[in-house]
Amino acid sequence: MPKLSLVVPVYNVRGYLPECLDSVLGQDYTDFEVIAVDDCSPDGSGAILDEYAKHDSRLRVIHLTENVGLGRARNAGLAEAQGEYVVFLDSDDTLSDGALKAMADRLEATGNPEILVYDYARTYWDGKVRPNLRADLLTAGGPDVFSLDERPELLDLLQIVWNKAYRRDFITRTGLTFPPGYYEDAPWTFCSMISAERIAVLGRVCVLYRQRREGGNILKTVSRKHFDVFDQYRRVFDFLDQHDELARWHAPLFRKMVDHYLTVLERPGRLPRDARAEFFHRAAADYRARLPRDFEPPAGRRRHKYTMLQRDVYPAMVSALAAARTRQRVRSRTRTALNRSKRSAMGVFYRSQLKLPLDENLAVFSAYWGRSVSCNPAAIDAELGRLAPHVRRVWAVRPEAAKQVPPGVEFVRVGSREYWAAVARAKYLVNNVNFGDGVVKREGQIHVQTHHGTPLKTMGLDQQKYPASTNMSFRKLLERCDRWDFSLSSNSFSSGVWERVYPCSFTSLETGYPRNDVLLTATAEDVREARASLGLGEGTTAFLYMPTHREYQNGFVPRLDLERLAERLGPDVTVLVRGHYFYGNSSRLAELRSSGRIVDVSDHASVERLYLAADALITDYSSAMFDYANLNRPIVIFADDWETYSVVRGTYFDVLHDAPGAVATTQEELSDLLCSGEWRSNRAAEARARFRRRFCDFDDGRASERVVRHVFLGEPLAELPPIVPLDERVPAPPPGPDVAASDPITVL
Repeated sequence: MPKLSLVVPVYNVRGYLPECLDSVLGQDYTDFEVIAVDDCSPDGSGAILDEYAKHDSRLRVIHLTENVGLGRARNAGLAEAQGEYVVFLDSDDTLSDGALKAMADRLEATGNPEILVYDYARTYWDGKVRPNLRADLLTAGGPDVFSLDERPELLDLLQIVWNKAYRRDFITRTGLTFPPGYYEDAPWTFCSMISAERIAVLGRVCVLYRQRREGGNILKTVSRKHFDVFDQYRRVFDFLDQHDELARWHAPLFRKMVDHYLTVLERPGRLPRDARAEFFHRAAADYRARLPRDFEPPAGRRRHKYTMLQRDVYPAMVSALAAARTRQRVRSRTRTALNRSKRSAMGVFYRSQLKLPLDENLAVFSAYWGRSVSCNPAAIDAELGRLAPHVRRVWAVRPEAAKQVPPGVEFVRVGSREYWAAVARAKYLVNNVNFGDGVVKREGQIHVQTHHGTPLKTMGLDQQKYPASTNMSFRKLLERCDRWDFSLSSNSFSSGVWERVYPCSFTSLETGYPRNDVLLTATAEDVREARASLGLGEGTTAFLYMPTHREYQNGFVPRLDLERLAERLGPDVTVLVRGHYFYGNSSRLAELRSSGRIVDVSDHASVERLYLAADALITDYSSAMFDYANLNRPIVIFADDWETYSVVRGTYFDVLHDAPGAVATTQEELSDLLCSGEWRSNRAAEARARFRRRFCDFDDGRASERVVRHVFLGEPLAELPPIVPLDERVPAPPPGPDVAASDPITVL
């Protein structure tokens, strides 16, 4: 029997779950088990649990067949617990280092009490950590073990279940279970605390309580489910009625009940407007029914609110709340007005356009800060023209990109009057980066964030851990991201990252990346045309070299001696280089370029056509590897500076260990594996197969269609084309019969 059983209910937390599990399984104390309960989570959290369970026998996973809610999910885990003590942990929170050892040591030192109460701290997206305001209650002097009668002030702690360890035989003896519905912690916590004869405290932060910026707490959602609070306190007082020896707790728990009801009433964003009066009257009825004899309401403003409840005078409560909201609204509007006046883009013309009605059939597209017409926005634009030609499409571009706009599609120059009119009036705004700070999200507008790659390097808030990689304002970043309605994803890995590092209230659309559709739908003729446009002959092997940017370098530093590489590979090989990575003036380099042995494709309009043309991809940490993997062609990782890059920028996995193919860390190794054929060996194929299973979830050739049908035509997600399983997809054919015959990957 382990000392501790940790019960972790899991629902829609794929972005936070790995951090939670790592914080538990990485503890220096080992005498514990984890029972994780997948509450029929639709976001792939269950698969994350299963993957962790494969590698750590201390983790057991329960998969529920229907969503039952937090309380009953905890019950399912509790039923499987075998430890002497039970600890509950929410799956978006984490344990602090050494927390389990500190708990176990304290339990041992205090003679194994029925309940151990420990401290927690709130953590925020910007890195701030705020202590529990009543942490003093856990460090006050007195006996090590006591009952609540000796320390009744502990009721003033936040009454939550996850800041305590409960002896399992105490739970069984008391008959504690979690009820269904919102506020399920109340009956469990109050009934356990007043029943325990031996309580101990630990004045050490053991849980880091994540404050999700996007409001992940369901208690902050507008719903009639908040009426569940009445049932929860009915259970508390029913418990009291069944235990005459606990009658002394009636008045203190009455006060907690009333304070809780008032909190639900006063907090905006909980009760629907048409339900507030009903809630007040039910709260007033409970007040009168459970009012203790000789009860003295608290002093100050709270006393007035208690009186309004006792007399059931809802109009008076409405007036009091309205006055408070008016004061807050005036302060908020003043701040907003001051902020807007500081934005240079918010000129008189733009403000006038914002007052005009939205054009329901206008869509504005942009990519890479207006520098090109490409990537996911371009693919969506083309599909929109096919499926919804009634929608007017406008591209926001810089002057140098205007020539890339497709025939028949309008464009506006970024920053012009036409631009501000378009972004003010458009129903739809589509971008693979953020629109500028001056763009206001209007009510009724739909912003689609397509992104432009799967993240290997850290993104968003995770970059706070790597200050050398950025100097951005993370607060402003999230203000921009607050405009998103939809975030596109090509794999569940990305979905989890985006939801965590951009904690905003968007909806993840797991449609696949529209730009990758062509990699699944292109024909052999498309491949031949792509190669012919680059001057690649039938017998030529083409390696596409695409290195990524290094934040730690101020200027260009070549990573490969392309002249030497091309000489080593021979005349039948062409190296396509994207990114201007071969500056030089040697006559031999010029000769290799003129002969087509090295081709600069940095300015090529379509990277997807380069993918089709290439026999293999050579890259380092670029997201190109994730896209190119959809072709099921060889990928070579050239990571000569992995140690530096991973420390400076930070990455989500070790690309040397989890590479999509062969790996080289020096130019000599790269030359050897390219010349020997190792780049397309069975071992490289097996690595790529693992990589594809992990990162090619949704790209099946119909991503653009899904986006247009759901976002622009309003079709439900359930009616969109289902994702084609990976092993049933047929990517674009490889270049030429010789390559197809010799490449072992094509048969996987």
